Amino acid sequence: MNALVATATAPAEANAQSPGRIVLVIAGLAWSLVNFRLELMRRMVANGHHVLAAAPDFDSETEATLRAEGIEPLTVPMDRTGLNPVRDLKTLVALRKLIRDRKPDVILPYTMKPIVWGSMAAKMENHPRCYPLFTGLGYAFSEDEPKGKRRIVRRVAIELHRRALSKMRLGFHYNSADLHDLLRFSMIPEEARMIALPGSGADTQRFVPTPMPDGPTTFLFTARMLRSKGLDDLLDAAARLRAEGLEFKLGLLGPTDSNPDAIDAGTLQIWHEAGEITYHGATRDVRPYLAQAHVFVLPTRLREGIPRTILEAMSCARPVITTDAPGCGETVGDGDGGFVVPTGDSAALADAMRRFIEDPGLAPKMGAQARSRVCRNNDVHLVNRRLLTEIGLEPENASDSAASDTANQVAVA
Repeated sequence: MNALVATATAPAEANAQSPGRIVLVIAGLAWSLVNFRLELMRRMVANGHHVLAAAPDFDSETEATLRAEGIEPLTVPMDRTGLNPVRDLKTLVALRKLIRDRKPDVILPYTMKPIVWGSMAAKMENHPRCYPLFTGLGYAFSEDEPKGKRRIVRRVAIELHRRALSKMRLGFHYNSADLHDLLRFSMIPEEARMIALPGSGADTQRFVPTPMPDGPTTFLFTARMLRSKGLDDLLDAAARLRAEGLEFKLGLLGPTDSNPDAIDAGTLQIWHEAGEITYHGATRDVRPYLAQAHVFVLPTRLREGIPRTILEAMSCARPVITTDAPGCGETVGDGDGGFVVPTGDSAALADAMRRFIEDPGLAPKMGAQARSRVCRNNDVHLVNRRLLTEIGLEPENASDSAASDTANQVAVA
């Protein structure tokens, strides 16, 4: 018997719903609590719950933002990546103590390290209501037959998940590829109930349509500066188009990274000075950059959860070019809100980009389609209502004025 993929509307933990619950949210990166989970935690607070937000490496701005929302930040030691057993043991010990001292009613860990060590701590403390949110299995599961270090990492990850999640009753996932691997490698119990969510959602009232800019077609790539995000394919596609004499602009937005796969700052500067790209650096507000672009492009080779960057671009009525990598292709309909090209195919990527360059009317048309899709399927308030209803932190019949009529908000200014 396989784990159940939930389709029913009845909340799995509805009988546990009551006001004034203590909810522990565990993250691997403090800033992600604001960037990806703030609306979810706001909704918890609005429902009368006390929210504890645990993560490593809080900065003063993140901590102040959470406190201003009535959310209590708590620092726990954790390495976001790596397999240092001593450091991971410190994480487990700290999370066990946190659960024991603060006695949360519900625990919601997301991303791999918080899921493994948060679930392990909950299991060891006999806490029955820990609900993992699988936002993407990532590095260790990006290849069918990994070799070398990646193969070792996957073996360790599988075993840790099996041990940590052996008593899991309910969890959430973003894409079918992750669910497939969770079942294929027996990382979750057969009787566990798994519920599909359409990503973390986009705030369709914050990311709103803006007029298309004047000038040549501008493409915007937003992600960490990793080759595995498709940057080599994007640069090759751009070179093909320039060789045809086509005029366009290409902007890169996002931080550099310590990952061996990263493109270093020096290379980015060379590309920038050569006029191949405009490198904008990193930002915590992508909206001004989306407003100056016609098309969002993410030619990733990685398995993604469901990229928030894609959803936010769609919400701003920007069409998307992405690949058929899990988590990406299903978000945009090929020909409806953008184009989906084969992973690693720079020629197909160039063909999709060329269509927008040669037809200036295509971007606003497909941008309106993208806005309609994201309002209908991925509005953050609708996503959060589903999650909280399922874990018993919100009544099933709760009103949601913030999400009302979003599907009708599709006009491009």
